[in-house]
Amino acid sequence: MRIGVDIGGTKVEAVAIADDLEVLASYRTGVSRGPDGVVAGALEAIGEVARKAGGRIESIGLGIPGAVRGGLVEHARNLDIESLDLGGALTEALGQDVRVCNDVNAAALGAWAVRGGTAESFAYLNLGTGLAAGLVLDGRLWEGVGGVAGEIGYISSDPDGPDFVEGLPGALEAYASGSGVTAQWGVDGATALDVFTAADAGDARAAAIRDGVYRGAANAVRVLALAYGTDTVMLGGGLTGLGQRLLDGMAAHFDAWAATSPFMASLRLAEITHILEDERPVHAIGAALVGGQHG
Repeated sequence: MRIGVDIGGTKVEAVAIADDLEVLASYRTGVSRGPDGVVAGALEAIGEVARKAGGRIESIGLGIPGAVRGGLVEHARNLDIESLDLGGALTEALGQDVRVCNDVNAAALGAWAVRGGTAESFAYLNLGTGLAAGLVLDGRLWEGVGGVAGEIGYISSDPDGPDFVEGLPGALEAYASGSGVTAQWGVDGATALDVFTAADAGDARAAAIRDGVYRGAANAVRVLALAYGTDTVMLGGGLTGLGQRLLDGMAAHFDAWAATSPFMASLRLAEITHILEDERPVHAIGAALVGGQHG
């Protein structure tokens, strides 16, 4: 069996999977921030899921936010981590190699696999608290130098746009992410759902923010298609709760671009864009596959 662990901003989820991706056992608990808390939480999750599943552990993989390379995790600020050799700490504690990667990259590999593993250039676009993409090219996870491939949330689409994403005006994450939506709304304690509810009730400012989500997400897909020639862009994350409204809102921008550019029309952006509907824990499954690829 292979073990995969997904560490997010609020929870730790672990699975043990078979070669056919069957989930043999799972475990979920709250996250503890800081280097010591993250290491302890990962060890707890690995131990619990191994105990539940039984059998020999072939490999262990882990996904976590931040820039990840060679087991070193940097800039995982939502976990209060600036720099942590997580792979080294877990390998030493367990006596077995642990492969660590960015959580969105792990989700990309998991989503690609559960959909049959046939797409040649596959992107998983996470529209959650932040915005980032994971890439599977020719069946291999593509992490890039420094483990930051796919961090397209930092790409600016409007030099006059909001600059709360580390001072970068008009970053895609400022528009098409949960944190971006609430920051634009500016109401303490509000959620993205509150903004969409206000938009549905006719609030003009909320409607503009909602339309910015559609435009930002559409621009993110365009970037992925142009940079990587993607044949599939799978949408995940909390904002996909908008469902068909999100796809329709993005499609309006795709259609407008296609109407003025035959080249843009040839990319078939609406056709390659889908919402992930598989309810399996693709983040943790992907982490388990990362461990198997490199373990």
